[in-house]
Amino acid sequence: VQLQASGGGLAQAGGSLRVSCAASGDTFSWYAVGWFRQAPGKEREFVAAISASGGTTYYADSVKGRFTISRDNAKNTVYLQMNSLKPEDTAVYYCAATGSAVGVMAYEYDYWGQGTLVTVSS
Repeated sequence: VQLQASGGGLAQAGGSLRVSCAASGDTFSWYAVGWFRQAPGKEREFVAAISASGGTTYYADSVKGRFTISRDNAKNTVYLQMNSLKPEDTAVYYCAATGSAVGVMAYEYDYWGQGTLVTVSS
């Protein structure tokens, strides 16, 4: 499966952005999808994940209550709605997919998109 992340950009602190992950090349509804992010000079970290059916979601503590992950299997797309953005949310956001159970570790994901930059100004 091929993944294309989009929707990043510049937002002010307290604002909102929605990033999308569009999939192609296989039956998207078979795959769990996760969002990870990497800030300059930092390691990649887990943000949120959703199971293939959409029935199970996980969030990092740092984004819980502010970010919402969802998917539309008819459109082969996973969304990450980001509200109440903070400057520390600034990072390149990557989506990833796995044909196995949804997880929170990067090594559990086999397919990665190219990333989209989110910048939050204070």
